[in-house]
Amino acid sequence: MSQMIFVNLPVTDLPRSIRFFEGLGYKVNPNFTDETAACIVISEMIYAMLLTHAKFAQFTSRKIADAHESAQVLIALNQASRAAVDELADKALAAGASVASPSSDLGFMYSRSIADPDGHIWELFWMDPAVAQGGGQ
Repeated sequence: MSQMIFVNLPVTDLPRSIRFFEGLGYKVNPNFTDETAACIVISEMIYAMLLTHAKFAQFTSRKIADAHESAQVLIALNQASRAAVDELADKALAAGASVASPSSDLGFMYSRSIADPDGHIWELFWMDPAVAQGGGQ
């Protein structure tokens, strides 16, 4: 069975966050979107659920972290090529993201790290397919 992942992210300004992800070329699934939440379709199996703080708080009794001040998770999203990493990172920066850390080029893996407008860190990376399948560096 294929598994899907829904990454739930608290956001301070839902319309701004929707515009940001649409600016990256992602679509919104209207079936799971209302004034408190938006379902961003990243791929057939990956979704980002953008939740207002009030909505997010319905799922946990823990304090919502300020992602601009602390990090609880790094969301790593692979891309088809180095050029695709650069294209998506550049789109994100143009849409309001910031650089979270310097780019990294290990030869077999290339990555750029951006923070979305709410401070959530997205690691955009490409890895040589031979290495990804255990073929070594």
